[in-house]
Amino acid sequence: MMNMSNTEKDFVKLINENHGLIHKVCFLYERNDESRKDLFQEIVLQLWRSFPTFKGQAKITTWMYRIALNTAISSLRKTSRIPESTDLNNLRFQIADDDESASRREQYQMLENAIKQLSEIEKAMIMLYLDEIPYEEIAETLGITQNNVRVKMNRIREKLKTIMKA
Repeated sequence: MMNMSNTEKDFVKLINENHGLIHKVCFLYERNDESRKDLFQEIVLQLWRSFPTFKGQAKITTWMYRIALNTAISSLRKTSRIPESTDLNNLRFQIADDDESASRREQYQMLENAIKQLSEIEKAMIMLYLDEIPYEEIAETLGITQNNVRVKMNRIREKLKTIMKA
């Protein structure tokens, strides 16, 4: 049995503690399970490659988001996308127990569909915002100013409202 170095142990611990962050990025940028798994592996690989250079100047989650989002966006740009069609027979319809949960689920689905129509950067920003990441960290993660984050977030909110009204 091979012994792991402290660096490897630290990295495995980091991934185990923050795998949800990586899954969120994968879910936002890939539509099917197989592609999500591939993207997850690619993000972990990029994190591993960058791990030795992490100097602790940013929060570890900010660093992870930056690498995960850059990897996801790069992956999207590398592959030519063919629009996916959905076979109605494969859709799972859920029947609500009451009107309120059905309405809430419908609103969530509308928001999710609206987010999918955003640009790559807008998706990243709204995901970070919905994860309650402070504007300061969003700015650091995306490499833009806090003021730019505020302006873009206002535009994204308006864009989402417009999409959801349509």
